[in-house]
Amino acid sequence: MPAITIAQIIIAFITICLILLQNPSTGGGLGGIFGGGGLGEVYQQRRGFEKLIYIITIIFVILFIAISVLNLVI
Repeated sequence: MPAITIAQIIIAFITICLILLQNPSTGGGLGGIFGGGGLGEVYQQRRGFEKLIYIITIIFVILFIAISVLNLVI
């Protein structure tokens, strides 16, 4: 197995863990998909550790996409 494939698997696993760590505070429930939110929905801004996890998740997703494209080219 090439090293780039192993790196892709590791980054995918870390990305999944980071997504699962995030707090689903906005749009909770199936009603949010169809536009029917509850009356008590309030947008909450990310701060501190939540914001750090959010930014790191974005970085890992970008890394995963870049490695996937690189894996296709090579």
